Amino acid sequence: MIELSQYNIEGKELNKIKVDEANLGGKVNKKVLREAVIMYEACQREGNASTKDRGEVEGSTRKPWNQKHTGRARVGSIRSPIWRHGGIIFGPKPRDFSYRMPKKMLHLALASAILSKFEDKEALVLDSLIMEKPRTKEMAKLLKSLGITKSCLIGVKDHNRGLHMATRNIPKVSLMPVKEFNAYTVMRHHNLLLTKEALDEIIKAREKLGATKE
Repeated sequence: MIELSQYNIEGKELNKIKVDEANLGGKVNKKVLREAVIMYEACQREGNASTKDRGEVEGSTRKPWNQKHTGRARVGSIRSPIWRHGGIIFGPKPRDFSYRMPKKMLHLALASAILSKFEDKEALVLDSLIMEKPRTKEMAKLLKSLGITKSCLIGVKDHNRGLHMATRNIPKVSLMPVKEFNAYTVMRHHNLLLTKEALDEIIKAREKLGATKE
């Protein structure tokens, strides 16, 4: 069992919450986690690099000089790749680098990412994240009281426009519902801050996946 510290919105520790590793796959699958991160990064590549081959560069198609009896090497076109300003041999062309992994592997990668945060003591739990008037100043104050100084991913159960507006201007801090989590998003942030409802939602979703497999 893993113990997570639970805090209130004032930043005071209330108690410890126990989480069974079995609900998150039992152990961190580093291989699948790495493959998932590579996939998400590949999907973000634009792949718009492009070069011109000899048929696309500007220039005459006339043969520069006679094939023989000139004392010079034979040349068929000034667009030749071995000439300056000629075409590019096997140069890059616009392409799509994206690909998809099986859903079961993506679910396992996400569970491993969350479990790694739990094991590395980089995850905290809030009993609730309800603010009468959500403001950036109040959100920054909360993170400071929790000792969060690096990048942080805040997980909530459902969309909340007020909390989103209060968070979006804080550098390296993101807020999103846990149903939108993926392994890459979790791993690219140093800290993971979950509300109690969000944690319960994660465990519930994992148990549902386990029941489906059975």
